[in-house]
Amino acid sequence: MFSILEFAKDKIRTIITEHELLGEVVSVHANPLTPEEAIGQPDRRDFPIIEGKERVIESVIFNSKGHAFTDSPVSFHGTVENVLALSLETNQERAIFFATVNAIMQYLNLIEGTVHCRDNDPEGCGAELASHIMDKWGIVRVGLIGYNPAIAENLIKTFGPDHVLISDLNEENINTRKFGVYVENGNKMNNKLILDTDVICISGTTIVNDSFDDIWECIRRHRKAYFIYGVTAAGVCAQLGLNRFCPYGKNG
Repeated sequence: MFSILEFAKDKIRTIITEHELLGEVVSVHANPLTPEEAIGQPDRRDFPIIEGKERVIESVIFNSKGHAFTDSPVSFHGTVENVLALSLETNQERAIFFATVNAIMQYLNLIEGTVHCRDNDPEGCGAELASHIMDKWGIVRVGLIGYNPAIAENLIKTFGPDHVLISDLNEENINTRKFGVYVENGNKMNNKLILDTDVICISGTTIVNDSFDDIWECIRRHRKAYFIYGVTAAGVCAQLGLNRFCPYGKNG
């Protein structure tokens, strides 16, 4: 079975070697950001990062920054080689790794938008994603894997509650209704959500919580249209040529 962790690790090691960064004494400083540092002051206050359920890890290399979301924030200081030596068996280590991948690829000008958008940009992102899907496919059934309030609300406003399915891993969201739509348990219902929808919007956080491989296998097998949203998966999407949607991501 495909492993995004193995692919990303092999690919970034190749990139680092090609650019002669592995032997450099490069400091990687990965630290959790406060909600204000990560997202600014949006009008709406129901984002997981503001509610304290997730944090953003920021990795800095040669003044280039990469972000990754995680529910297990931790500080880390070391070299690029130290990061490559991580086991990647925990959400903490995977967040450090993918934030660092984003920072390295930003430093090498291989990607853009590795820093989280701010203030009311997420609202614009949700509106643009819904509009893009409507313009390309018309009225379709849309799946949202990883609850994001701005994206969820805009999808539901655009397609109607009967055309949107949502799954999440946060127990406080599971079995509740968001804007009239019932939130399913992502550990149990992601495959069904994919089968029952036409276009799937996937949180990049799935690469940190280790749920992406199963999601991707199901999407690939059933040839579903998809987008991966946010900054967390920026580097991996560029490496794999995956469809990423992040119109307001910043360059660190």
